[in-house]
Amino acid sequence: MGINTILFYFATFFYSLSAIFLLLYFSKFKLKNLYFARKCLIAGFILHIISFFIRWYTSGYFPVTTLFESFSFFAMVIACFQIIIDFKYKIKGVSVFSTLLLVIISIIACMLPSKITELPPVLNSFWLPVHVFFAFLGNGIFAISFGVSILYLIQVKKAKSKILTESFFKLPSLETIDLLNYRCLTIGFPLLTIGIITGSLWAASAWGSYWSWDPKETWSLITWFLYAALLHGRINSGWRGKKGAIFSIIAFCVVLFTFIGVNILLPGLHSYAAR
Repeated sequence: MGINTILFYFATFFYSLSAIFLLLYFSKFKLKNLYFARKCLIAGFILHIISFFIRWYTSGYFPVTTLFESFSFFAMVIACFQIIIDFKYKIKGVSVFSTLLLVIISIIACMLPSKITELPPVLNSFWLPVHVFFAFLGNGIFAISFGVSILYLIQVKKAKSKILTESFFKLPSLETIDLLNYRCLTIGFPLLTIGIITGSLWAASAWGSYWSWDPKETWSLITWFLYAALLHGRINSGWRGKKGAIFSIIAFCVVLFTFIGVNILLPGLHSYAAR
């Protein structure tokens, strides 16, 4: 087991602590729990990014070519966006569900083979870090939108109840959650678009065709259309609030299928990611 893997395990441990403190905030609403959650998240991210660069140096290529590396990088991107949002918007408790998702993804990565393998010739390209970087950035910010949407639906349920508990007033308002959700979508959609375009350019250089309707390409396009429809609906048709939150959750489920399910269930040109 390499030092990069050990550091990743420690990062997962701190991510898990962050999730625990966030859940404690939900039950006790003491600010010290948010403080500890933030510190643990930052500690985990620092260890994670060191692990990533060590693996990059050791392997000699951008390490996102196996399921372990892909899950690890996805988790690192989610953690990065959570830290940025936390410092920029300072919205108490808004990242609880995306943190739980971060922990689940990290734990799954811990259970996967982490051995560094030889880079397949088709992946030995300038486009590997470019395409993957933008694609994962888009998926990472969509993960934040997914968590925010779940929180929104919980607040809606609390608002409809006849007795509003302390949690309703301690958690972000519906307007704040909905606005953050929209901002995540407006950032994630261009990143996803760039990821698909760079992937198409890479396909042209590797396989001689910009688009081959490979299962991964097809489901990536489906994902793009879903988020395009969601943004169009929010801007022009009033798909805000509950409707927007539900659609965002559905769209992210498609992201997860494209990211995980396609590699495992639908063999194609991108099947190397499941090796």
